[in-house]
Amino acid sequence: MVAAMTALLETLHARLAAVAEPERAPAMQAYMKSAMPYLGVPNAPRMAVCKALFADMAWPDGAAWQADVLGLWRGAQFREERYCAVTLTNVQQARGFQTMAALPLYEEMIVTGAWWDYVDEIATNRLGVILKADPTAMKPAMLGWARGENMWKRRCAILCQLHARAATDRHFLMACIAPSLGSKEFFLRKGIGWALRHFARTDPDWVRAYVAENDAVLSPLSKREALKHLA
Repeated sequence: MVAAMTALLETLHARLAAVAEPERAPAMQAYMKSAMPYLGVPNAPRMAVCKALFADMAWPDGAAWQADVLGLWRGAQFREERYCAVTLTNVQQARGFQTMAALPLYEEMIVTGAWWDYVDEIATNRLGVILKADPTAMKPAMLGWARGENMWKRRCAILCQLHARAATDRHFLMACIAPSLGSKEFFLRKGIGWALRHFARTDPDWVRAYVAENDAVLSPLSKREALKHLA
């Protein structure tokens, strides 16, 4: 059942349609292997639409902001509209709402989006912000995701420290990776390698030692990605 279009979504759709290049839509959909169609809006025009439309928006509280995000997300009929919903989660006016109260919102977007173009942006640039602000609450939540059945939530737990650099909690990273070490899922194997490769910029010796210690259980893909830029 398709959700009713909100006024915000109607305005967004009209502005996206005005800058769309419909001839590009089939190739965009094929590349992303998407069941949801595209309008054919390239990244730069889409971001310009979002910047103009969202610039003056304000909310009295996090619940009101979440309602607008979910109105776009649930009502979207084109993939670009969902990209814009993800963008709305990161506007300056919503910075104060990046708390544990937003985690159910992101969980819904991750589970129902279920593809890397949505999931990786949320994992690395939204969940990481909450983790930094409230590690006491966020770490147990991410460990629960890491051990759960949903592959995309597992990937998010693995990637949530991607931009932490020197503040990376190594034990927490290992704990988030551990439940997926034996997985044959490409996106989990790739996610493990990506997380390790990124951290190798900060602590290459630790990453080398981790890969060596787990050589028997890390997939070839994860090891290759982890050591990609290390001599």
